[in-house]
Amino acid sequence: MPPMLEILANCFYLVAVLLAARNSVHTWSVGLIGCGLFGWLFFEVQLYADLTLQVFYIVTSLIGWWGWLYGKSGAALPIARTSWPGLLGALLLAVLVALGYGALLHRFTDAYAPFLDSLVLTFSVLAQLLLMRRKLENWYCWLLVNSLAVPLFVSRELYLTGFVYALFWCNAWYGLYRWRREWSGQSSPIAVDGQRA
Repeated sequence: MPPMLEILANCFYLVAVLLAARNSVHTWSVGLIGCGLFGWLFFEVQLYADLTLQVFYIVTSLIGWWGWLYGKSGAALPIARTSWPGLLGALLLAVLVALGYGALLHRFTDAYAPFLDSLVLTFSVLAQLLLMRRKLENWYCWLLVNSLAVPLFVSRELYLTGFVYALFWCNAWYGLYRWRREWSGQSSPIAVDGQRA
């Protein structure tokens, strides 16, 4: 596995994640490049669920980019909250899908740590969907994803990637802090699932 590939993937993705915490629309364009590079990297080290995740990120980055610019009514999406029952239901679904996908990878591939890899996949999907809709709770999901991903990547000797994901964990705290401030400072904060506070 070429070390330069890991370095480039992490550099682009680090910039994209920092831009997301700053609520910048440029997170999507920079992230597209990082996703492509990480897809190649994860193929090389047999983390197929993470490879699948990169394909998902590419598609959702294009959708998120458009959504952040134009929203539903032609205006940029504001930061909003998600209902806790809806979020808990989504978390439960993510766990169930991870168990099923992990079982498939375990049975039919040479995947390394298929269940942990699948949990990173499904929680990342949930976090990305929340990020696309500018939901504040995306940062809680990213905290969970990064807590799982760091030991997984280190176990595959992807030390740089593990280190960068540890930085992502710190950035998720920063993003949560910053987005909470921006949400409460909006002229009419969005409380839960698009309803005004």
